[in-house]
Amino acid sequence: MEFMGAKDALCKVANLNIGLPDTLAYYDEASFSSGFKKTMAFQPRVIKQNRGSSGEGIWIIKLKAGNYCSAYGERSCNDDEVLDMMEANDNHSETHTVAEFVEFCVNGRTNKSGNWTSKGVGKYLEGGKAAGGQLVDQRFCPRIVEGELRYNMIVDSLIGIIHKKPKEGGISAVGGTGSIYTFYGPDEPKFRALTTNFLQRDLEHVMPALGLAAEPVPLWWTTDFILASPVGTPVDQEKWIVGEFNCSCVGISKCLAEI
Repeated sequence: MEFMGAKDALCKVANLNIGLPDTLAYYDEASFSSGFKKTMAFQPRVIKQNRGSSGEGIWIIKLKAGNYCSAYGERSCNDDEVLDMMEANDNHSETHTVAEFVEFCVNGRTNKSGNWTSKGVGKYLEGGKAAGGQLVDQRFCPRIVEGELRYNMIVDSLIGIIHKKPKEGGISAVGGTGSIYTFYGPDEPKFRALTTNFLQRDLEHVMPALGLAAEPVPLWWTTDFILASPVGTPVDQEKWIVGEFNCSCVGISKCLAEI
């Protein structure tokens, strides 16, 4: 549960069909500052803290100037570049410099981090890797505004699918943000390609990728999927990527409609 539920699980499945190869994990200030400035200069990103729930500390970030480089590693952001940010727990927006964001993530609210309206306190790397201090850096998939798919699993059997669509103008579909939840059975035709790919091609590789080859999948767990393909991609060729595994807080009340 500890290894599967941690956000850096996304890095470990990066090379499966359900992963993104440019998913990175940071466990200390130096690697975070350097790595984030490089990925942020290339494309919009999602930075996810390991602790917390319901979207707190998950930031969708874009360069305010939109001056992305054409190739990864071509440049790194400067400390004074401005970021447009939205936090997934309540879809509120903030504007900060790169330096302020790094400071908030590492040290929380200080005289170097600027003024924050977030309900969170930052300090996402506190305690280091052993204490769960980590940040995951993943490519932003703009079609998340169309909604996420939550696959509810009992061991290796799919029992239901929840389509979680953000409210108009929002990005996050966590509960309490006005998002709309639609429930489907496990054999829903519109999601057949994803269901087949996940259950028949990737599922058997998930636990080995997490370093848990000798362990069974959890009794009750969920996987949230985000559509990563461009608009116009044929349905049978769409790529859905994992945004989160959850095996400790599966939202039982939202699963009851499927049981």
